[in-house]
Amino acid sequence: MQEIELKFLVPESRLKGLLRQAQVKSSEVTQLAAHYYDTPDQQLAQAGIGLRIRKEGDAWVQTIKAGGDGIAARLEHNAPLDNEQVQAMLDSNTLMPDLSIYKNTSVAPALAEFKLKKLAKNLTRLYVTDVERTTRLLVDESDDEANNHIEMAYDCGEIIHGNDDSQRDAIQEIEFELISGDIDFLFATAKTWCKRYKLCLSTVTKAERGGLLITGQHHSPAVSADLDQLTINKDSSMPAFIRAVVHNCLLQILPNSSAIVAGSEDDDHILQLYIGIARLQAALQAFASYSDEINPDWLPIIKQTAALINDYQKLAYLASDIEPDLQQHGAPIVDWTADIDTLKITPKDAVGANDFQLTLLELIAFTMSDPSLEPQADKPVIDKLAKTLSKQYAKLGKVAQIIESKKATDSDSITVENNDLKNDESRSVDSEITDLENVNSESDDIEKIDTDDKDAEQAMHKLHQQLTALLYISEFAAPLLEKKKSKKKTKRWLKRLVKAQTALNHYRNHIMYQQRYQLKSETDSNALYGAGWFAAMLTRDHKRSEKRLAKVIDSSIFW
Repeated sequence: MQEIELKFLVPESRLKGLLRQAQVKSSEVTQLAAHYYDTPDQQLAQAGIGLRIRKEGDAWVQTIKAGGDGIAARLEHNAPLDNEQVQAMLDSNTLMPDLSIYKNTSVAPALAEFKLKKLAKNLTRLYVTDVERTTRLLVDESDDEANNHIEMAYDCGEIIHGNDDSQRDAIQEIEFELISGDIDFLFATAKTWCKRYKLCLSTVTKAERGGLLITGQHHSPAVSADLDQLTINKDSSMPAFIRAVVHNCLLQILPNSSAIVAGSEDDDHILQLYIGIARLQAALQAFASYSDEINPDWLPIIKQTAALINDYQKLAYLASDIEPDLQQHGAPIVDWTADIDTLKITPKDAVGANDFQLTLLELIAFTMSDPSLEPQADKPVIDKLAKTLSKQYAKLGKVAQIIESKKATDSDSITVENNDLKNDESRSVDSEITDLENVNSESDDIEKIDTDDKDAEQAMHKLHQQLTALLYISEFAAPLLEKKKSKKKTKRWLKRLVKAQTALNHYRNHIMYQQRYQLKSETDSNALYGAGWFAAMLTRDHKRSEKRLAKVIDSSIFW
C-alpha cells in the first residue's frame, strides 16, 4: 500500500497549544518500541528503505517503507507478528525481521537489487526508538459521506543507539496521514495546523535520524539537483510537465530546508537550498502558462525567501572561506562576527517563516494533484517548449544589448563634451529600454535597467538573472527537445551556459566582496587589503564573463 503522510517539527513555543488540540478525549496514547535493522554499512538506508519491528500497544508489527515520490508518499508494507514468538526471540536476543514475507508484494521491486538470503544474514539491529504516540482521528465535517479521514499523530520520545544507550536523540514531531478520502483534505488540514502552530515541514524519517545517530552526524548531507529524477517524457502534457519540474525542485529544496529548520547552519545546506529555490523560481516564471493551478502568490514569497537566504549565505561564506583564504595570502585579520550577528533574519528564520512553509505545502499539493483534470491536459508540452526557450533567450540577448549600449554611451561621454550629444545618446539608450519592455510586455518579468546607474553589480545582477533562468529551463527542457543526432549540440549548449553562469556569478560575488571590504575599511583599516584584492580581480573577472557570455549569445540553439 502507499502511505501519504506529512511530517512537521514542532517549535517549543507552540508545543503547549498544540498538545491541547492533540490530547482531546477521543485521542489515544500508545507506547511504541521499535527496533530498526540494516546492514552495518547501511545498504538499506542508501536504497531509501527502512525496516523495523515495532511494538504497537500489545501487538508486534514488522514494517518496511520504501520508494514513493520522495516527498509525501511512500510504499509501506505491514505484517503482524506472533507475540509469543517475538517475546521468545527478545528473551534470547535473536529478534530479526523475516524478509521472505516480501516476495510477491508491492515492495518486492524495492528489494530487487538485494539477494534476500544474503541480506538477511547481514542484518543487524542498529538503533531503537522509544516513543509515546498520541493519535487523533480528524474527520472532514463538510463531507456528507464522511469519507475523508486523517490520523494526526504526535510523537515524543527518543532514538537510542543499538550498541550504546548513552547515545540518544530526542523526537518531537507531528504527522498527518491520509487514512481515506480526498488528498485535498490532508493538505487543507495540514495547512490549518501549520498556520496555527508555526509548524515546519520535515522529510527526515526516524530511520534516517537513527542512521545519523550511529554515524555521529546531526544532519544528512546537503542535497543537490538531480535531473535524473525528473519524470517526463515526450508525451507529457503541459500541466504534467510543470508538476514534474516543481517536484524535481522540491526534491532539492525539502531535504535542505528540513536540515536548516532542525538547526543546521552548514554552508552546503544553505547554498543548495538557495539553488533549489532559484530553480523553482525560474520554472514558475517561465512555465507559468502551462497550468491554471499555479498560484501567483507563490512567486513573491519564494523570491523573498531566496533573497534573505542569499544575504546571509554570502556574508557567512565571506567569513568562513574568503577571509581565511585572504589571510593565507598575507592579509590582516578582519572579524565579520558582528556583521553576521546584525543580520535580522537567519536562514532558519527565513525557512521557518509561516508564509514559506505554507507555500511549500501548496507546492507539494500541486505536484500531487491530477494534471489530467486541467483544461490544457490535451496539449503536449513539446509543442510549447521551444517557444518558451526562445523567449527566454531573447530576453537574455536584450539585457546584454542594453548593457553594451550603456558601455558605449559611457565611453562616448568621456570624449564628447557636447551636452546635447550626451542627451541624445541617453535618449537612444532609453528608447532601447522601451523596446525591451515592449518585447516582454506579455510576461512583464524583466526588471528595468537603470542606464544612469554605474553600479556594475546591478547590471550584472540583471544579466545573471536571465542567464540563470535560461540555464535552468534549458536543463528541464533538454530531455524532450534534444534529438539523437544533436545530443552533442545540446551538451555543448548546456556546458556553455554553465560556464557563462559560473563566470558571471564569480564576477557578481567579487563585486559584492569588494564593496563589503571597502565599507568595512571605514571602521577597520585591515579591510583595505581585501578591498584592493577584489578590485584587482574585477577586470579579469569582467573579461572572462564577457567572453563566456558572448559564446552563449553567438552559439546556435539546440531546440
